[in-house]
Amino acid sequence: MNLKQYILLVACTIGFVTINFAQHRQVPIKNGLGLHGGLTQFDIITDNFETQKGNGFVVGGSATVDLTHKWYNVSYSIQLSENTIGIAARPTLVSPNSEYIDYKLFAAQITLQAHIKLIDSYLTLDVGPMLQYNGELELKDDKYKNYIITNYNNLLAEEISDISKFNIDGAVGLSAGLSHFRIKAQYIYGFTNMLSKLNKNDLDTFGNKDSKFNGNQSMFAISAMITF
Repeated sequence: MNLKQYILLVACTIGFVTINFAQHRQVPIKNGLGLHGGLTQFDIITDNFETQKGNGFVVGGSATVDLTHKWYNVSYSIQLSENTIGIAARPTLVSPNSEYIDYKLFAAQITLQAHIKLIDSYLTLDVGPMLQYNGELELKDDKYKNYIITNYNNLLAEEISDISKFNIDGAVGLSAGLSHFRIKAQYIYGFTNMLSKLNKNDLDTFGNKDSKFNGNQSMFAISAMITF
């Protein structure tokens, strides 16, 4: 299933659930559509590589069901992000010093979240699962493609690009603001091993004590949202 099909699926799901909630007249509801954008900080938690957190951006849209007399609200959203991460490498095996070379990662994330009302709807605790499709770890500058990844003897920088494309994440955060404008802070952790595909590529891992690749996404995002 490609990205366009995922977006269509989310749109249909949002429409169905919104209609379904609207049929329950005993609970007053208010539906809203929101647009948000902000900044991210991204990392991969792994023992295989030496990493450095990188910055990026995120934009997205959501549909919220505001359950007036309930202790929570529900939202469905899709967001797109472009993130960067530094991974230590060196020009040659005998080079005394490593440097962090930059990779970028594009991701599309679909999430279902519950918004627990801490102070009515003015401050909420947001939590829920997330399905992610991401591209490859793409070198920002091809001049580093033949650098050797730190902790390895023969693993080249260009060889670690083909990571897993589908991942399952969990998101938790806080939202604060009024009905039409909110600030959101969110932490996203990857439950699945986003480096698992590297284990199928017959890469030369000599020089590293960990013969298997294992890494989990760690992403922090802060954004502003306008609701219509």
